[in-house]
Amino acid sequence: MEVLSSRVLLRPRDPGRSRRFYAETLGLAVHREFGPPEHPGVVFFLGQGFLELSGSTRDEAGAAVSLWLQVRDVAQEEERLRKAGVTVLREARQEPWGLIESWIADPDGHRIVLVQIPSDHPLRRDQRP
Repeated sequence: MEVLSSRVLLRPRDPGRSRRFYAETLGLAVHREFGPPEHPGVVFFLGQGFLELSGSTRDEAGAAVSLWLQVRDVAQEEERLRKAGVTVLREARQEPWGLIESWIADPDGHRIVLVQIPSDHPLRRDQRP
Protein backbone atom coordinates (compact mmCIF):
# COMPACT_ATOMS: atom_id res chain seq x y z
CA MET A 1 0.00 0.00 0.00
CA GLU A 2 1.31 3.43 -0.95
CA VAL A 3 -0.18 6.16 1.26
CA LEU A 4 -0.34 9.44 -0.66
CA SER A 5 -2.05 11.52 2.01
CA SER A 6 -3.69 11.07 5.37
CA ARG A 7 -5.70 12.92 7.97
CA VAL A 8 -7.42 12.44 11.30
CA LEU A 9 -11.19 12.71 10.96
CA LEU A 10 -13.37 13.82 13.88
CA ARG A 11 -17.16 13.95 13.95
CA PRO A 12 -17.84 16.42 16.79
CA ARG A 13 -21.04 16.65 18.82
CA ASP A 14 -21.17 20.44 18.28
CA PRO A 15 -19.34 21.29 15.04
CA GLY A 16 -19.30 25.05 15.64
CA ARG A 17 -17.88 24.66 19.15
CA SER A 18 -15.16 22.27 17.93
CA ARG A 19 -14.32 24.51 14.98
CA ARG A 20 -13.82 27.47 17.35
CA PHE A 21 -11.68 25.32 19.68
CA TYR A 22 -9.31 24.12 16.96
CA ALA A 23 -9.19 27.43 15.05
CA GLU A 24 -9.26 30.00 17.84
CA THR A 25 -8.16 28.28 21.05
CA LEU A 26 -5.47 26.00 19.60
CA GLY A 27 -4.78 28.38 16.71
CA LEU A 28 -4.63 25.80 13.90
CA ALA A 29 -4.59 27.22 10.37
CA VAL A 30 -7.36 26.25 7.94
CA HIS A 31 -6.27 24.20 4.93
CA ARG A 32 -9.70 24.14 3.27
CA GLU A 33 -13.41 24.42 3.91
CA PHE A 34 -16.11 22.51 2.08
CA GLY A 35 -19.81 21.70 2.06
CA PRO A 36 -22.85 23.88 2.66
CA PRO A 37 -22.27 27.26 4.36
CA GLU A 38 -24.71 26.42 7.16
CA HIS A 39 -22.85 23.18 8.03
CA PRO A 40 -19.33 23.48 6.60
CA GLY A 41 -16.61 20.92 7.00
CA VAL A 42 -13.13 22.20 7.68
CA VAL A 43 -9.66 20.73 7.30
CA PHE A 44 -6.89 22.16 9.48
CA PHE A 45 -3.15 21.94 8.93
CA LEU A 46 -1.72 19.64 11.59
CA GLY A 47 2.04 19.77 11.19
CA GLN A 48 2.76 17.30 8.40
CA GLY A 49 -0.82 16.01 8.41
CA PHE A 50 -4.38 17.27 8.52
CA LEU A 51 -7.32 17.30 10.92
CA GLU A 52 -10.79 17.24 9.39
CA LEU A 53 -13.96 18.18 11.26
CA SER A 54 -17.03 17.16 9.31
CA GLY A 55 -20.53 15.98 10.05
CA SER A 56 -21.52 15.42 13.65
CA THR A 57 -22.32 12.64 16.08
CA ARG A 58 -24.13 12.08 19.35
CA ASP A 59 -21.70 9.34 20.37
CA GLU A 60 -19.11 9.78 23.11
CA ALA A 61 -15.50 10.48 22.18
CA GLY A 62 -13.52 7.29 21.66
CA ALA A 63 -10.93 6.69 24.35
CA ALA A 64 -8.73 4.89 21.83
CA VAL A 65 -8.26 8.00 19.68
CA SER A 66 -5.99 10.88 20.58
CA LEU A 67 -4.15 13.57 18.69
CA TRP A 68 -0.38 13.93 19.11
CA LEU A 69 0.78 17.51 18.56
CA GLN A 70 4.45 18.44 18.80
CA VAL A 71 4.97 21.97 20.13
CA ARG A 72 8.09 23.98 20.97
CA ASP A 73 7.25 24.56 24.66
CA VAL A 74 4.70 22.30 26.36
CA ALA A 75 4.57 24.27 29.63
CA GLN A 76 3.93 27.54 27.80
CA GLU A 77 1.14 26.01 25.68
CA GLU A 78 -0.41 24.29 28.69
CA GLU A 79 -0.53 27.59 30.59
CA ARG A 80 -2.00 29.46 27.61
CA LEU A 81 -4.68 26.81 27.07
CA ARG A 82 -5.52 26.58 30.78
CA LYS A 83 -6.14 30.36 30.79
CA ALA A 84 -8.41 29.86 27.77
CA GLY A 85 -10.52 27.39 29.78
CA VAL A 86 -9.23 24.20 28.18
CA THR A 87 -9.45 21.05 30.31
CA VAL A 88 -5.97 19.84 31.29
CA LEU A 89 -6.19 16.08 31.79
CA ARG A 90 -2.59 15.73 32.94
CA GLU A 91 0.01 18.39 33.60
CA ALA A 92 3.29 18.48 31.70
CA ARG A 93 5.94 15.99 32.76
CA GLN A 94 8.88 14.18 31.26
CA GLU A 95 8.03 10.61 30.31
CA PRO A 96 10.37 7.62 30.81
CA TRP A 97 10.99 7.66 27.02
CA GLY A 98 12.32 11.23 27.29
CA LEU A 99 9.52 13.30 25.77
CA ILE A 100 7.74 16.02 27.72
CA GLU A 101 3.96 15.55 27.49
CA SER A 102 0.83 17.31 28.67
CA TRP A 103 -2.65 15.96 28.00
CA ILE A 104 -5.63 18.22 27.28
CA ALA A 105 -9.16 17.57 26.02
CA ASP A 106 -11.10 19.10 23.15
CA PRO A 107 -14.75 20.09 23.76
CA ASP A 108 -15.95 16.52 23.07
CA GLY A 109 -13.37 14.94 25.35
CA HIS A 110 -10.91 13.74 22.68
CA ARG A 111 -7.46 13.56 24.23
CA ILE A 112 -4.82 15.80 22.72
CA VAL A 113 -1.24 15.00 23.68
CA LEU A 114 1.02 18.04 23.55
CA VAL A 115 4.60 16.88 23.08
CA GLN A 116 7.93 18.65 23.39
CA ILE A 117 11.09 16.93 22.20
CA PRO A 118 14.03 17.98 24.41
CA SER A 119 17.20 19.08 22.63
CA ASP A 120 19.13 16.02 23.90
CA HIS A 121 16.48 13.46 22.84
CA PRO A 122 17.44 10.84 20.17
CA LEU A 123 14.66 12.18 17.89
CA ARG A 124 16.73 15.37 17.58
CA ARG A 125 19.89 13.53 16.52
CA ASP A 126 20.78 12.49 13.01
CA GLN A 127 20.45 8.67 13.00
CA ARG A 128 22.20 8.18 9.67
CA PRO A 129 25.51 6.25 9.76
